Amino acid sequence: MYESSQNGSKSATATDGNHATVAPGRAPEYEGAFTLSDLARVVLKRLWVIVLVVAIVVGVAVGASFWQTPTYAASAMLMVGQEPADGQSTNLAGSVEGLQQLTQNMTIAIGTRPVAEGAIQRLGLEMSPDELLNKLTIEQVETSQFIRLGYTDTDPQRAQQIVNTVGVVSSERIAQASVPGGALTATVYERAIIPGSPASPDPLRNGVLAAALGLMLGIGLVLLMEYLDRSWRSSEEVEQISGVPNFATIPEFSLKTREKVR
Repeated sequence: MYESSQNGSKSATATDGNHATVAPGRAPEYEGAFTLSDLARVVLKRLWVIVLVVAIVVGVAVGASFWQTPTYAASAMLMVGQEPADGQSTNLAGSVEGLQQLTQNMTIAIGTRPVAEGAIQRLGLEMSPDELLNKLTIEQVETSQFIRLGYTDTDPQRAQQIVNTVGVVSSERIAQASVPGGALTATVYERAIIPGSPASPDPLRNGVLAAALGLMLGIGLVLLMEYLDRSWRSSEEVEQISGVPNFATIPEFSLKTREKVR
């Protein structure tokens, strides 16, 4: 006989003739195959746990996003090249390999302290060159002769001014350099504009990522709770554990006390 008590703990008593066998708990040696239907049953059984975990994680992520100070990103574009020297028809920029090498060298030259100091001096900023360079990004656009400059700041107008000034200072310093084959050139091809929206934080993106993370954590917590639950779930499981047939099942019920008669 399979019996379920009111407090959630379950015990089973199997009778066969004059003998009785009592199984006080789940036998640790029983391990059933976990199927997709079992997973769906476990998820539906403790769906409130998953919803609660997702809500908490999303709330924390979105709240932290609104709490952070927004930063703005402004970008400008430089076009580099090389003018051939007198009496020479070829230069470094005349081949693909030479163009890539030339652009890479200029990318390194832009991210140096002299360029940062020149931009700070022209704008009258109160910051160190290292602070400016930490917020400055310099990258070559694939294998072209364009270099993209980016700067992030809490003030959108200041981000635009700094990245444009860095582009002008870089083009002037590069033009003063001399290499075999001709003079280097760097032109501000596209000036930065004032960014209209912050680059970070993004509450929507953070909320979606947090929802995915919370869903995984919730499912993992539900599976852990199911694994730690050592109670019996069906009469068939009792038969498999005890090895004897069950003759009846007593469902869980509760007794209500009658109202006292005055």
